[in-house]
Amino acid sequence: MIVVTGATGNIGRQLVEVLHSAGEAVRAVSRGTTPVDLPAGVEHVVADLGDLDSLSPALAGADALFLLITGEQLMSGPEPEQVLKTASAAGVHRVVFVSSQGAVTRPDSAGYARTIAFEQALAASDLEWTALRPGAFNSNTFAWLESVRTARTVAAPFGDVGLPSVDPADIAAVAAAALREDGHHGHAYTLTGPAVVTPREQAIALAEAIEEPITFVELTPAQAKQNMLHFMPEPVADHTLTILGTPTPEEQQVSNDIERVLGRPATSYAQWARRHSAMFR
Repeated sequence: MIVVTGATGNIGRQLVEVLHSAGEAVRAVSRGTTPVDLPAGVEHVVADLGDLDSLSPALAGADALFLLITGEQLMSGPEPEQVLKTASAAGVHRVVFVSSQGAVTRPDSAGYARTIAFEQALAASDLEWTALRPGAFNSNTFAWLESVRTARTVAAPFGDVGLPSVDPADIAAVAAAALREDGHHGHAYTLTGPAVVTPREQAIALAEAIEEPITFVELTPAQAKQNMLHFMPEPVADHTLTILGTPTPEEQQVSNDIERVLGRPATSYAQWARRHSAMFR
């Protein structure tokens, strides 16, 4: 049995489908705040990583765990060691944890302190573990859905500063490999797309995907921060803006870890845009 936390999110939803299609027994865990549309036969359990009493029964009988912390859990919650002890006590022996590239490139940022603590706790545990360190997500541009649909406009800061953003489906595919296969213990994979792409270039790719012109509007950092605060804590918004505006050379570097694990190239933003074009029309 493989337990997937964050099962209704951009990575988790696709991971559940990949594992189920591969014939794995999957238990999808979410906090119950998002409608659940899961493949037939996948068990859904409502639990919260911030509440270990709810987490323990959700993990019962599981061999492997996909561990994702989001929202307030990025800043506070049970000590990572307690979360891992709860998992181990339930029978889990393999954990794939979604960390962040920023945990390495910006280790002094308060926004990454808890992510780093989870990595350290995993390394000190008796569990088999793999850390996934993605950079920016292609799915971050879902924030443009409404403006593209209604006004054929994209608004974003730092229009000409690029990052090698990654397809969450590629993250899910690497996670599935690490959960199902031996040979990934102790590895930390940096997950990026195949090329650096700027917000302005993403807008062009979306325009090509929907076959409609899209106007790019550059936001100030302050305007962008106000938008981010609707769905992330302020320290996370601050360090996200720093990465978007002044990425380090390491954050702009393309990693080959996706190809190394999956045996195929990472998905480009243009490919991602074409796959999701119906949502933006």
